[in-house]
Amino acid sequence: MNFFDFDNKLTEWAKTAEEQVKTRFSEIERIAEYNQQKVLAAFIRHGVSESHFAATTGYGYNDRGRDKLEEVFADVFETEDALVRHSILSGTHAIGIALFGVLKPGDVLLAATGRPYDTLHSVIGINEKNPGSLTEMGVGYSEVSLTADGTPDLAGIAAALKADPAIRVVHIQRSKGYDTRPSLSVAAIGEIVKTVRSVRSDVVIFVDDCYGEFVEEHEPTSVGADLMAGSLIKNAGGGIAENGGYICGKHELVERCSYRMTTPGLGREIGASLGHNRSLFMGLFYAPHVVGEALKTATFAAALFEQMGYKAVPGALDPRADIIQTLYLENPDALIAFCRGLQAGSPIDSFVAPEPSDMPGYDSEVIMAAGTFTMGASIELSADAPLRDPYAVFLQGGLQYHAGKIGVMSAAQRLLSEGLVSKN
Repeated sequence: MNFFDFDNKLTEWAKTAEEQVKTRFSEIERIAEYNQQKVLAAFIRHGVSESHFAATTGYGYNDRGRDKLEEVFADVFETEDALVRHSILSGTHAIGIALFGVLKPGDVLLAATGRPYDTLHSVIGINEKNPGSLTEMGVGYSEVSLTADGTPDLAGIAAALKADPAIRVVHIQRSKGYDTRPSLSVAAIGEIVKTVRSVRSDVVIFVDDCYGEFVEEHEPTSVGADLMAGSLIKNAGGGIAENGGYICGKHELVERCSYRMTTPGLGREIGASLGHNRSLFMGLFYAPHVVGEALKTATFAAALFEQMGYKAVPGALDPRADIIQTLYLENPDALIAFCRGLQAGSPIDSFVAPEPSDMPGYDSEVIMAAGTFTMGASIELSADAPLRDPYAVFLQGGLQYHAGKIGVMSAAQRLLSEGLVSKN
């Protein structure tokens, strides 16, 4: 039975695309299996049991499940310690906690991979001292622009560190955000770490790992990053966690972050789990497999849209450092059609027609498609597109490949139906 009325031309493009990426799918599945073994081994080593799913209330003192979950996260990410809480509300919140936790007045934050993602501008206070921002609190900010080909300027990073002894934290953003640069592999992050350490041993190397967890066999903390943070409604929550975030790294730094997360003197000791432990454990357990499904969805999307005459970054056969797929659709009408088509192929709110609108933290109108079980969960198939040149849509997620494929084809069908496809 044909459940979806796709154009014959689109169906042929999809078949060709799947044939093209078979070897990439095999590599994605190999990495997913490696990471699944790593996660399962950590669960076994730390003796996770049903008793760790029990809810606590009130202050949450002596929450065994919460503490055990943080042990498992630290093990999986090869760090000394971790904070994993449903009360961390987003990736930006986790990053904010980490930066405020380790920076003091008079310190300087160095963005080593160019200007950070839009929503961090207000946290840092870039261009203005927003109320409560790092700059209002007396923390300085500087950045090293990327090279012309979008890669880190290692010489520039070294020069910045030598020139300013007040630099306390080096910020690395793994994913491209709404930028056109390549996302950073763990190996590329390792080169930044080596560069920093060749100049300074006293700075904290912090990595925003949002969208990057379990994409490769290792994480930034495996190659020398001191601290790392991310969201549980992205990769590390496996599509099971309903909210939350994590911070992991060296014990002393994580402890300081816990004082910012709650209050000095209480730190990590409070924070009732309220019954969330089961979903957070289960989300971590599912994460390697789900990330693999999201990567396959992104790889298929790249191959399909290349068949249709569009530029895809990464390309269908390129290695990947995160789950985000950029598709250059050339004009705002195509962006809108893509997002509406993707929404129409989603399990939730398929009847909704997305509209561009102003969004807090962004400097242009943004259109989003997200027919997700958890609001804002970008490990589920979703897309964001700022209506600005070069008119690129940023696709991410996919809990399972076969449904993700249908969603991508639905977006392509909308472009075909509206006569917006480059290749006739």
